[in-house]
Amino acid sequence: MAESKVAIYGAIGANVAIAATKFVVAGVTGSSAMLSEGIHSAVDTFNGILLLVGLRLSKRPATVEHPFGHGKELYFWSLIVAVLIFGLGGGVSFYEGIQHIRHPEPMRDPTWNYIVLAAAALFEGVSFAIALREFRAQSRGMPFWQALDRSKDPTTYTVLAEDSAALVGLAVAALGIYFSHSLDMPALDGVASVVIGVLLAGVAVFLISQARGLLIGEGIRPETARAIRSMAMEQPSVENVGHVLSMYIGPDEVLVIVDVNFKDDTPTGDAADAIAAIEKQVRARFPMIKRIFVEASDAPAADTPAVP
Repeated sequence: MAESKVAIYGAIGANVAIAATKFVVAGVTGSSAMLSEGIHSAVDTFNGILLLVGLRLSKRPATVEHPFGHGKELYFWSLIVAVLIFGLGGGVSFYEGIQHIRHPEPMRDPTWNYIVLAAAALFEGVSFAIALREFRAQSRGMPFWQALDRSKDPTTYTVLAEDSAALVGLAVAALGIYFSHSLDMPALDGVASVVIGVLLAGVAVFLISQARGLLIGEGIRPETARAIRSMAMEQPSVENVGHVLSMYIGPDEVLVIVDVNFKDDTPTGDAADAIAAIEKQVRARFPMIKRIFVEASDAPAADTPAVP
C-alpha cells in the first residue's frame, strides 16, 4: 500500500502546483476552459486528500463490530471521490461552458494560457508516469485494460484515471483557447469547457461503477473459483465441491468459503488434513486470499453452480 501512497502524493503535488496558477490566469485572460481546468485541478487535489484519509482509515485493526477489519473503508472514500469528480469537476465545468456559450466574451491575450497549460501538462505527465509505474507493478505483466478491469486498489486506478482525464482535458482546453482566439469565436472556449465537463463525468461514471461493485460485495473471478475447486478435488478424500463463496474485504484481502463434500468413509483426521492442505495450497497460489474457510457438507454438490 506504500506504492499507492506514492501515486497519491505525486498527484496531490502536481495538482497543488497548477490549480492556483490556472485560476489566476483564468482571471487574467477570461478563459472559460482555463477556469474549468482550474476547477478540475482543485477537485483532484481534494480527491487525493480523501484517498489518503481512506487509506488511513482502512488500516484500522479489526474490532468486535468489524471483525474483518476496515478494508472496505477505502472503497467508500473512492466512491465519494468519484461523486465529487462527477458533481464538482464535471458539473461545474459543464455549467461554466454553457454560460460562456450563452454569453461569450472576447478572450484577452492567450499567451499565459499556453504557458500554464504547458507547465500543467508537464506536472500532470510526471504524476501520470508515477501512477502508471505503480499500476504496472501491481498488474504483474497483465495486459493494461485487463489489469484495469481487475484492479481492486482504487488509490492507484483512481489517480491513473484522474491524470489521464487531466492530460486529455489540457489538450481540449488548448484547442478551445487557440480556435477561440484565432477565429475570433469566443463561444468555442465555452465548448471546450463543456467537453471537459463531459470527459470528467465519463471518468466519474467509470470510477463509480468500480466502487459500487466492491462496496456491495464483489468476489473473486470465475476462473479463480474454478481453480480453488480443482485444488480441493485433488484431495483423495474429497468426493465433490459445492459453493465457492468469496468477497473482497480490502484491496489485497479476500474472504473465501468453500463447501467440500467428503467421502462417507473418510476418518475425521483425514478430513482435517485435507482441509489444511486445501487452505495451504489456496493461500500459496492466491496470496490475496487471506481468510479461507473450508466447510464439510453432507449434501451432494456435484451440480451446484459456482458462485464467483
